[in-house]
Amino acid sequence: MTSGATHTPRVAVVTFPGSQDDRDAVLALGALGAQAVPVWHADEELPDVGAVVIPGGFSYGDYLRAGAIARFSPAMEGVARFAADGGLVLGICNGFQILCEAGLLPGTLRPNVSLSFVCRDVALRVERTDTPFTSRCSPGQSLVIPVKHGEGCWYGDDDLVSDLEENSQILLRYDGDNPNGSVADVAGVINREGNVMGLMPHPEHAVDSLLGSPDGALLLASMLDAVRERAAALV
Repeated sequence: MTSGATHTPRVAVVTFPGSQDDRDAVLALGALGAQAVPVWHADEELPDVGAVVIPGGFSYGDYLRAGAIARFSPAMEGVARFAADGGLVLGICNGFQILCEAGLLPGTLRPNVSLSFVCRDVALRVERTDTPFTSRCSPGQSLVIPVKHGEGCWYGDDDLVSDLEENSQILLRYDGDNPNGSVADVAGVINREGNVMGLMPHPEHAVDSLLGSPDGALLLASMLDAVRERAAALV
């Protein structure tokens, strides 16, 4: 096996009927030195990978509500097993909605308070940097990453928000411009075990300054660093 420094991380990218940003995720991961491995929603078993990305889009047409049907797909059974074994899972936009519907992340995503689709760059504040998804960031750092969603209002009751605050599970907050009305300005959360993250902004659309911002690369590259470190530990 190659050393952690030269190991090429293999990352599964799950595609559902209605996925929209799976190819963008594949391109972004490739640009950062990873090998993206496509996974179809009907695949019951995941390939040999170090992480999983559940991309944005409108899985199953967002019927019932965003992510409600995708959570029952065969691929999500594999994702759940992968996460339970400590595997790294990142859900972006619709992927965040799916992970919440599947119970792998806390809270739920509601329609934007404006009841309008939003699509623009937003500023995010990094709350923690001691996670596999934010290790390349600085505490309190401001990131500029685009959002594009109609159901991105993260909701949790007072008890849940208090619990997340106590356990430092809120990783990203909207900084000044909350585009959807999320409670406590939540833009991204992590599970208690620290291996599953979801966020509404799209880091795969912010990996090159030519696209307006390279800040999304910090989050994706942090995850790839963690995959390499885990591979090195197995040498």
